[in-house]
Amino acid sequence: MSFRLKGFERKPLEDKYDVIVVGAGPAGLSAALYAARYKLKTLLIGETIGGQLASAGLVDDYPGFIEVEASQLIQSFVRHVEKHGVPIERDRVEDIKRDGDFFSIYTRSGRVYKARAVIIAVGLERKKLGVPGEAEFAGRGVSYCTVCDVPFFKGKRIVIVGGGNSGVTGAIHAVGYASKIYLVTRGEKLRAFPIYVEALNKHSDKIEVIFNSTVSEIGGDREVRYAVIKNLKTGETRKVDVEGVFIEIGNQPPTDFFKKIGLEVDEHGLIDVKPGGYTNIEGIFAAGDCAGGKNKYYFQQVVVSAAEGASAADAAFKWIIQKKYPIMGLSSF
Repeated sequence: MSFRLKGFERKPLEDKYDVIVVGAGPAGLSAALYAARYKLKTLLIGETIGGQLASAGLVDDYPGFIEVEASQLIQSFVRHVEKHGVPIERDRVEDIKRDGDFFSIYTRSGRVYKARAVIIAVGLERKKLGVPGEAEFAGRGVSYCTVCDVPFFKGKRIVIVGGGNSGVTGAIHAVGYASKIYLVTRGEKLRAFPIYVEALNKHSDKIEVIFNSTVSEIGGDREVRYAVIKNLKTGETRKVDVEGVFIEIGNQPPTDFFKKIGLEVDEHGLIDVKPGGYTNIEGIFAAGDCAGGKNKYYFQQVVVSAAEGASAADAAFKWIIQKKYPIMGLSSF
């Protein structure tokens, strides 16, 4: 399924491109924009438009925007990309293989595209609890994005698992919807930024913080009806009646995918990159939260990911020129 905004004509999909960007978060959107500005024929493929930014609420640290809803910032990115004629496909890339002077990109939908260069900007994936009932009730009360899904739980009781920024900001956002919020964290204190903890404490009438604990079981009938909260120090359990369980325990890279296509990874499972996003495979570049290695200062911020996407596009353009490949995008001008 494709994604587009009104106001710009969408170019029909073709089979061959100068650059294919894999991942539609800030890094991928920025890479696609810069590649298109270099007149490279570009395709952007991603499952979630906006990536992890799509699960955020209010963004107050992106230059030029004092405060902006994440959804509005994503729309601004997308409009800018589509203004330059880049098609955006909502699909999942499952394999990338070298095919002569091209890479073949295989997607879940069965499409196969070819590109001279590939920029991987897939970000990170949500971690799972791995407890009974989690998989069974996914999409039926279990969610991995509080900001995205809590509006569907207006007037209901929910559990949020996670004491970091995502869990705490999710709980703050949920105050406007849920009737009762249990915020469960494994630690003895919350790990979120102090400004978020301070905001959370203003809602003690609705939010109950449970320390040194986790959710050990999720149950119900057709939908979630309860969660079991286990104290990790005493082993005691407590069953709470809830309609929603929101899991906000962090993210992890899709390391198996990276290894499948032959990319070298660092000790954290991130793609090992050199400055500019160069990887061990000539013609494949990486940017954003999925890129790491000793040559990179790792800082998970939207502005950093956007900058890395731009750098990767610049590196890909220079590599294509160095290889003396004809630029397909120039045929349209």
